[in-house]
Amino acid sequence: MAKYEEVMIGLKQGKYAPAYMLCGKESYYIDKVADYIEQNVLDEMAREFDQTIIYGKDLSGGDVSPVIGAARGFAMMGGYKVIIVKEAQNIKKWDALAMYMDNPQPSTILVFCYKYGSPDKRLNLFKNWEKKGGVLMESEQLRDYQVEKWIRDYVAEWNEATKREGEEAIRIDEKVAKILADSIGNDLTQIVGALQKLIDGRPEGVKVIDAALVERNIGISKDFNVFELQSALIAGDVVKANRITQYFASSKDHPMVKELGILYSFFANLMIYHYLPDKSDRVAASALGVSPFFVKDYAAAARRFSAGKTFAIIGYFREIDARLKGINNPSAKDTDLWKELIYKILH
Repeated sequence: MAKYEEVMIGLKQGKYAPAYMLCGKESYYIDKVADYIEQNVLDEMAREFDQTIIYGKDLSGGDVSPVIGAARGFAMMGGYKVIIVKEAQNIKKWDALAMYMDNPQPSTILVFCYKYGSPDKRLNLFKNWEKKGGVLMESEQLRDYQVEKWIRDYVAEWNEATKREGEEAIRIDEKVAKILADSIGNDLTQIVGALQKLIDGRPEGVKVIDAALVERNIGISKDFNVFELQSALIAGDVVKANRITQYFASSKDHPMVKELGILYSFFANLMIYHYLPDKSDRVAASALGVSPFFVKDYAAAARRFSAGKTFAIIGYFREIDARLKGINNPSAKDTDLWKELIYKILH
């Protein structure tokens, strides 16, 4: 099974496979590969004659046969014939493709974009896909703890791709990377859309993507977010914590179950931090799966919340989560549950 980077290296070297199966729960890399093939294999004139986009939902009965009929044809311009099948997860009948892969048309590049999952790898077609010369790439979603680093890496790669001699690179504030990760989650397409909006929306000369820029361009408040709530709890600021949770309770963009999950992860990590024999920034960051920048938050939280208190707080989260699901909670609203949780954490 090929990785995204390997697939892109081959494409950029002009080493084309007869068929690509691009699948997985993360659609971002599927789109990146498909877009590269669509825009770069053929020139503009050849694309008019020899490039076809087909949608899986338009295939009668989910049968791939019409795609294979097109794939067996010759390129009109004498080069490659490119067929890209989008929404390939709608295909149910793969028999014609299995026969085609026994003797693929050398001048055809067949691309399947199978999103939000993978085809049944128990089928002989996919067991033998790579043996038949095809490329199989499965794009997995990032783990939550990987998102912040991915955001920082994206900005670094953008700098590298667009750098001009003598021009200062832009950078993203560590807190902003965390706010975006916490607010958007691990959907890379949405993250990239937000990052490009921030990069493109910078006032002239601004080289730092900070919280104020995020609030102005994305609408994520620099004052009312889970990162600020976490900071208020570490500082023991009851008023600020309650003000933020009141905002959460009144906003559809901050469902309690989502924000609880993020806070729970912090306190679960804090329990790990308490028992680390080596609490140096580098070692702690590696153990907790966070940037070294945030180790100081765990050190401060450890001074406020003992290991015993941290264990109790984790229990409070589980209790509130159960009540959110209707267990022993006939009428309490999010506002009341937040107040109760903040009180228990800070007292």
